[in-house]
Amino acid sequence: MRTAPTILHLDMDAFYASVEQASKPSLRGKAVIVGGLGPRGVVATASYEARRFGVHSAMPTAQARRLCPNGAYLIPRFLVYREVSEVVMGLLRELSPLVEPLSLDEAFVDLEAGGRAFDSASARATGERLRADITAATGLSGSVGLAGSKMLAKVASEEAKPNGLLLIEPGTERELLAPMSVRTLPGVGPATGEHLRRAGITTVGELAEAGEDELVRMVGRAHGVGLYRMALGLDDRPVVAERDAKSVSVEDTFDVDLHDRVRIRYEVQRLADRCVGRLRGSGHSGRTIVLKVRRYDFSTLTRSETLRGPTDDPAVVREAAARLLEGVDTTGGVRLLGVGVTGLADYTQEDLFAQALGAGAEEEATAPQDGARETDGTAVGGAPGAPGAPEAAVAPGEDPQAAAARHWPAGSDVRHAVYGPGWVQGSGVGRVTVRFEQPGSPPGRVRTFRMDDPELEASDPLPLVGPAGQWSSGGGRWKSAGSDTSSP
Repeated sequence: MRTAPTILHLDMDAFYASVEQASKPSLRGKAVIVGGLGPRGVVATASYEARRFGVHSAMPTAQARRLCPNGAYLIPRFLVYREVSEVVMGLLRELSPLVEPLSLDEAFVDLEAGGRAFDSASARATGERLRADITAATGLSGSVGLAGSKMLAKVASEEAKPNGLLLIEPGTERELLAPMSVRTLPGVGPATGEHLRRAGITTVGELAEAGEDELVRMVGRAHGVGLYRMALGLDDRPVVAERDAKSVSVEDTFDVDLHDRVRIRYEVQRLADRCVGRLRGSGHSGRTIVLKVRRYDFSTLTRSETLRGPTDDPAVVREAAARLLEGVDTTGGVRLLGVGVTGLADYTQEDLFAQALGAGAEEEATAPQDGARETDGTAVGGAPGAPGAPEAAVAPGEDPQAAAARHWPAGSDVRHAVYGPGWVQGSGVGRVTVRFEQPGSPPGRVRTFRMDDPELEASDPLPLVGPAGQWSSGGGRWKSAGSDTSSP
């Protein structure tokens, strides 16, 4: 524990939903839910307006629709989330060489290592400047916690939400923690929380009063000792600058179980390509290819094949995934498919042909799990048809109109030759509805087009802050910034 609150924890507020509200002026101040949109989809993030209806992350989208039927339900746009995250993480790295990212929207910073803060006053001033810099650079808000340990800094940022800053003075930890729920502490999930509740322990103060011996008796030595130390506010973990990625994977949950073997093979190849795209984006290659298949009865099979050396070649990954699929019985139906790469390295083995020939395989099967939570594939590697994901194609045996609809998922970015940039509000029955607006503009108008309108195309997302383009009123055409604005 430090004697000064020089560990900072930043947590962006409702990050995915806030990015969507910043991108889409008509959604500001309204309930926005980002996640999988199909019957088996799961909420990734809900705006604070949606949370008032009881919607929260990890909730099935179908349940969210019942609670908040008038909310805006959008696919995740991971391309733009990553771009905004890079801006935020860049600001953090200006403060210190010790930045420990936990996710796209969350990180610890050691302010003392960066020479930015040595006491409460300088730490608070640094935190306030950071919040202002983030808003200026992204248009978004983040909550900041400052404390003498990582655990307390994270607790502080959670208490500061939304759009706030809380500094925990060293020496006041126990007083602050005492009235909080035991669920506030890291590692105390629903099961442990319920176990403690049955023993009459619901607050952190009661946890500390129970004593280490009693907690060890209740939950075991390893967990009990850790719980007692956290209840006292003790945490000596350092901020670690680099956290090496161990694997890259993507998966999709299907609205209807797949039975057609040709369609299943097609989906596996598509997932393999998406996985390689993420692998290359991270600057890695991998040696072990993993196939995940969740069947109709929720039983999950994983098969893996280890190559002679690491690769980032899509053909090699596709072929390995296809070989693994041959050993899986899918006759009962498949509800989820995933492809991953592990054994990451910073180089690529050149002898790809030798890899394929020398591969070995191993298999693991797990029994069905009661109450298993579905994870929508878009929360892993982006949505099919969205910018940054491979363009959707008609799979063998697939209805062409259904394939066309995948080009226009709700929330995706589009551009019209006449009306400029916008986003998809919905599509179906051969039509797509688009709202034409952009970050910084007033709420825009809604127009409907045929799905195959030649003047409408998918586009990259516009930046949240700064000039994204300009409208040529004389020519009635949209032109990107810096381009000739004369009419064609």
